[in-house]
Formats: sequence, C-alpha cells, structure tokens
Amino acid sequence: MSAAAGKLSRSASAIIASTASGYHLLKIEGYSRTKGVPNGEKIKSRPFTLGGHRWHIDYHPNGSKPEYADYISLFLVLDDNVTTAVKAQRRFSFADEVTNQAPSLVSTTVHSYSSQQSWGYKTFIKRADLEKSEHLKDDSFTIRCDIVVISDYRAEDLPQETPPAFVTVAPSDLHRHLGNLFKTEKGADVVFEVGGNTFAAHRCVLAAQSPVFSAELFGGMKEGDTAGVVRIDEMEAEVFKSLLCFAYTDSLPVTEKEDEDVMCQHLLVAADRYNMERLKSICEEKLCKYINTGTIMNILMLAEQHHCEGLKKACLNFLRSPAHLRALLDSDGFDHLSRSCPSVIKNLIAMSALI
Repeated sequence: MSAAAGKLSRSASAIIASTASGYHLLKIEGYSRTKGVPNGEKIKSRPFTLGGHRWHIDYHPNGSKPEYADYISLFLVLDDNVTTAVKAQRRFSFADEVTNQAPSLVSTTVHSYSSQQSWGYKTFIKRADLEKSEHLKDDSFTIRCDIVVISDYRAEDLPQETPPAFVTVAPSDLHRHLGNLFKTEKGADVVFEVGGNTFAAHRCVLAAQSPVFSAELFGGMKEGDTAGVVRIDEMEAEVFKSLLCFAYTDSLPVTEKEDEDVMCQHLLVAADRYNMERLKSICEEKLCKYINTGTIMNILMLAEQHHCEGLKKACLNFLRSPAHLRALLDSDGFDHLSRSCPSVIKNLIAMSALI
C-alpha cells in the first residue's frame, strides 16, 4: 500500500450565527414620582434601532402583575411589524455595574420575538433593595439593556491544520526606528523655524506623510534648499513638534490630561493644513470626548471650518439637550458663531423650535 493510499483525508466546517450587537441606556429620572404608576401599567422608553429592527423598553415601576407588586419589571419589546420572528438575546443591568468591556451574552437565552412581543424580567429588583442601593442617586438610576440580534446562520469551511511554526516573526518596529531618526536628527536635510524654535527633519519622511509637505519640499512650491530654513507661521512650536512626531511614529506624544483638548484643537487645524487625514480623524475622535457647555462653541466652529463631519454631528447631538442648546443660544459668543459659521444656524434654529 502506498503512503498516499493510507493517509486519511480531513475536512472541517462551522455553522456561524451572523449577529448585530449593541446596547440602550434608559435613565429613570424622578424615580420616586414614577412609583405612582399603578401595578401592571408601564412607561415606554423612546424607540431605538438595532440589528435592522426597532425596539423599546417597558418599565413597570410597580411590577407587571399583582404578584410582582414589590418589584420593578423590565421588558424588551420588538416595536416592529415582522412576518418572521426575530431571534435575539437581551440582558438588563444597572449601567454603573458595567465596565468598558461589554458583558458576555453567551449564556443568555435566545428568544424569538414576533411583532410587539416582549421578553424581560418580572422581578428585576425589589424597590426596597433599589432604594437602599448605590444605584439610586439624586432620585435617578440608569438601566443598560445589552442586545444581540441573530440575523441568520451560515456554514463555512474551516481551514486545514497549519503546520507547526519553527520561526517567529517579530512585529514591525519601523515606527521606533523612525522615531529615533527624528530624535537624533541623523541625516536630516531640512530645518523648520516655528515660533522661535527650530526642528530638523527629513524631507522624504514628511513628503510620504503629507501631500502638502511633498509639494512644498519637492514640487513647484519647493521651499528652502539643502542648507535652508523653512519658516512656519501661525502655528505654535509644540503643535508643530507633535505634528512631526506623528509623521515619524504614527502616534502622538504624551500630553498632560488637562491640556489634551486644547492641543487636539490646534493639531486638528495643523493636520487639515497639511492634509494629514489620519491625524485629523484622531483629533476629531478625541475632541468628541471633550464636548461640554464650556467647549461646545469652539469645537463646533472648528468642526464647521475644517469640514469635520463626524465632530460636527457629535456637537449637534450634544445640543439635542434643551439645556445645552439654551446655554449656547444665550452665550456671549453666539453672535460670533453666527457670523463665522452661518451654515450651522439652520440646524440650531430647528433645534431651538423644539425647546
């Protein structure tokens, strides 16, 4: 018998569930006042969409049935008209119990939801226990509903067994080598003067990261010669240094937490000036976390003037709160916003009509 004839063939496949997951936060403000809702009656949350379907949460402050009158009952409701049942998992928890890592729903039961059908917890928590807990603060608490919607199932072939690896390839450390090149200035062929400070750099590195640098240093807009100095106006030295650091290492230097939002604003302007889209999007993402009543004016103008659609949407979402919108409309800088960014005024006028 040949070796090939005696060899067993092997194949493998897997059945995989296609899913969409997410969560909805439901804040109960004025909890003590909701206790007046009779047993069996509910208060509906606003509808929300997940997995291509619309849902809402039913909150029963005094239980869904007489036997659960001492409890708070919570139910997830499919707020859609469907012809085929929707399979989903759900889990209710207090939002302050959830860490940054989403809780696993692997052990949670999969339920089939038909139109307007609900599944949930009749005895989520006793009111007496809630009122003694740390979850209730200032007569308010927040519920988090994690949901996994199962859209379909598919079969896939699994790859054949891979042979044992005899060589381990180290991860790329190009950013470290380029970072050392930036620090040591070895082989630098261009010098920038910014706010009284000078920075030596390498034309080819900057040209590879920015089409604007490429045009200025190698193209028809070429500035400076091998021994020359390129002067950068209207930019702070620390901002330009951070821009150079990102060009070499694809990361930003560590900044003091209290200064990070201001640095991100300046860096966003610099990134837009040099057409460094990745750096610009990183600054946008960071600034979304710093939106508040004290920063909304500057960040909204920045988003509008530098065409940051994601950041602009985050600002407008913040202003959906009537209190936040009213604070902006009453602020001293609103006239300046009107003159600088007239295109956002339509959005704000539409929002103010809802106050």
